[in-house]
Amino acid sequence: MFKNIEIHNSQAKDIDTIAKLYNEATDYQIKKSAVPWPVIERQLIEREITEKRQWKILINNKVACVFSISYSDPQIWLELNEDPAIYIHRISTSPEFRGHYLVKEIIKWSINFAKANNKKYIRMDTVGENLALINYYKKCGFDFLGLSKLKDTLDLPSHYHNSTVCLFQIKIK
Repeated sequence: MFKNIEIHNSQAKDIDTIAKLYNEATDYQIKKSAVPWPVIERQLIEREITEKRQWKILINNKVACVFSISYSDPQIWLELNEDPAIYIHRISTSPEFRGHYLVKEIIKWSINFAKANNKKYIRMDTVGENLALINYYKKCGFDFLGLSKLKDTLDLPSHYHNSTVCLFQIKIK
């Protein structure tokens, strides 16, 4: 593993790098026959940075991975959204750093962040039934809660429309 790993809020100067990583992730999803993300709008990235919900993993001062969080996700988590949780979205790892289980670093950070913010769960979803991804997230420490057919997706990005999602959770001890 790497020695110099840091997780920080992304800044406005990171927007081009974040957009590039999202585009590379979409290309990778297409290559792997997974459900690809739509184009992530610059305005969304800017809003997440302003709201301090966009994060980056630095390895030796190089952006290796980005992700965002939210504190509510009712259209996906329905009644479970009432639980005090953080929701991880759009993990995108630079091709140079893939295969190094950076999700485990996100989990370590998320556990500390959740505890500091009185949250009881870390949650995540993926679109489609991607068995390799399910197994990867389970190896990283998530419990796989199963599949959920989404109903009210009007305000969600297009790849969620008429989709089934895999739900993942870590309960904070």
